[in-house]
Amino acid sequence: MTSSRTTAPGARHSRAPGAREQATGSTRTLLVEDGARVKRTVLPGGLRVVTENIPGVRSAAFGIWVGVGSRDETPAQAGAAHYLEHLLFKGTARRSALDISASLDAVGGEMNAFTSKEYTCFYARVLDADLPLAVDVISDLVTSALLRAHDVESERDVILEEIAMRDDDPGDLVHEEFADAMFGPTPLGRPILGTIETIESITPRAIRGFYRRQYRPENMVVSAAGNVDHATVVRLVRKAFGAAGFLDGDAEPTLPRTGAFRTRGAGDVRVLTKTTEQANVVLGVPGIARDDERRFALGVLNAALGGGMSSRLFQEIREKRGLAYSVFSFASHYADTGMFGVYAGCMPKKIDDVLEISRDELAKVAAHGLTDDELARGKGQVRGGLVLGLEDTGSRMSRIGKAELLAGDLWSTADVLAAIDAVTVDDVRQIAGGLLEVTPTLAVIGPFDADRDFTSAVA
Repeated sequence: MTSSRTTAPGARHSRAPGAREQATGSTRTLLVEDGARVKRTVLPGGLRVVTENIPGVRSAAFGIWVGVGSRDETPAQAGAAHYLEHLLFKGTARRSALDISASLDAVGGEMNAFTSKEYTCFYARVLDADLPLAVDVISDLVTSALLRAHDVESERDVILEEIAMRDDDPGDLVHEEFADAMFGPTPLGRPILGTIETIESITPRAIRGFYRRQYRPENMVVSAAGNVDHATVVRLVRKAFGAAGFLDGDAEPTLPRTGAFRTRGAGDVRVLTKTTEQANVVLGVPGIARDDERRFALGVLNAALGGGMSSRLFQEIREKRGLAYSVFSFASHYADTGMFGVYAGCMPKKIDDVLEISRDELAKVAAHGLTDDELARGKGQVRGGLVLGLEDTGSRMSRIGKAELLAGDLWSTADVLAAIDAVTVDDVRQIAGGLLEVTPTLAVIGPFDADRDFTSAVA
């Protein structure tokens, strides 16, 4: 357990209608590509089942995606979604915690879960012959967890240990500090793990209430990919969810996430003093939502600016000057906003140089965009990452599950590649200028005095 759209000129894409647009019980083929076929069925209650049959493989990946994450919590509930993710593995009426873990271990399968800002996923990867077992186990723990008071208490210490582990890793913690500096005390600004105070105070009753409100069939997507038969998966899911009473009643509308964030004033600086060997910094600005038509241009910009060894930041900060071992840029997308920024880890005495070069490179790309060579390399990196990332059944399961849950819109690989190829130098210049014209936000963790002033780095 761990913690949209544009169409390129001449491109085709297949839009998958949302659950409310498809009659309950009906099955629709969403996409046929390179011999693989994606199908979807909507079960009673609004539960969506999507599968991708991939010829020539002997494995199957199965996942249950729930549209709840840390941004769906109240301040008092901070960390509840992640806490609940842990608790669902603690036992059901049919299985103990040991039974759950041992069942897939016995067939060489993999099982895990993770929580993000906007969704939670429980998944397994097994041999194709063991798919019925994976469906049964994962469905059982998601729909029928006991959520006993003593399990809540025992897992409380595990979550607190996870928070302590995060706090001991400045490379992770600096991103949490940056999100807080960027979004403030809002759902997107709060850490996925919650805080020590909220985890210590949350009650079993609160956890059960959170589960009942959020784990509803219309807020879930079941996805499977590999050597799978759609009708068989639907039958297995119908049996498992139906036995738990999850398919009773009509689906209720799920409201879109809007207005759940704000950005603080430009130029906010967050400095956390810690005794570390390195300084860890994140410098960034508000980004764009996941369905923004400019996301392909931003992806190319991100790759060219800080996505690989040939990127500007890597070359200027590491190769030419040896100022840092790790330096990269990143883009995060949510339903209604996003983040775009630069991370670096360096010796504390080098932090001023790293920040100055980072600001210079951001200013250059905002003013002038990318060169033709950089554009070509950026496109190539994004294309390669996309295709190589779809070479296993787990990635394919994630692709169709997230597409259905977050957008109801499934693109073929060819259409995405066409959209990437359609990005121009002007597209990149426009998105860079639009995002980077604001004063950035800065988060710093390192062995600095409390009065160390970094405001000049964002001025």
